[in-house]
Amino acid sequence: MPAARESLLDAAYTALARRPWSAVRMVDVAAAAGVSRQTLYNEFGSKEGLARALVRREADGYLAGVERALAAHTDPRERLTATAEWTAATARENALVRAMLTGCWSERLPAPTLTAVPSSSAVPAQRRADGPLPSPGDFVALVRDRAVAVLGGPGKAKPDTAELARSCELAVRLAISCVSAPPGEGGVTDLVRAALYRQPV
Repeated sequence: MPAARESLLDAAYTALARRPWSAVRMVDVAAAAGVSRQTLYNEFGSKEGLARALVRREADGYLAGVERALAAHTDPRERLTATAEWTAATARENALVRAMLTGCWSERLPAPTLTAVPSSSAVPAQRRADGPLPSPGDFVALVRDRAVAVLGGPGKAKPDTAELARSCELAVRLAISCVSAPPGEGGVTDLVRAALYRQPV
């Protein structure tokens, strides 16, 4: 039931924007999505399962945006700058992404364990959500590795992979630091460009 699942996740996200996760009721999420409460439980198993699926969806959405940012330019430094801008902007707008990137989960948010939980779900998407969720360090590695793959991919001049990985990780870590401590004038763009100016990319 992919359409019902997305509707339920949308409803849960909307409910979370209005009240703390502890006050979000499954019956209200089901009603807002226009499905029965039984459908909600069939899809996610429990409120914890719904939380894990919601966090997984937001993580996947963030990483899909990273892919788009990396593809948006031809210049390697601009690709990394666009990725840093996407990271900072998404974290500013999405409390779940901000919590995932920084590891700072407020009392308003669901805080599912990052380790895998036993899953008996027949729903493949839920079995994936029940798997391990990325930590802040995992996100740094995921984005760094995706950037290295794009910037050092086939048809490109072969850069020093270790140096390229350091430059990519620097851009990601700068972006995440801007999430925790927003920069002043020039924002993340100027910081990343200045840092990458001396880096081999």
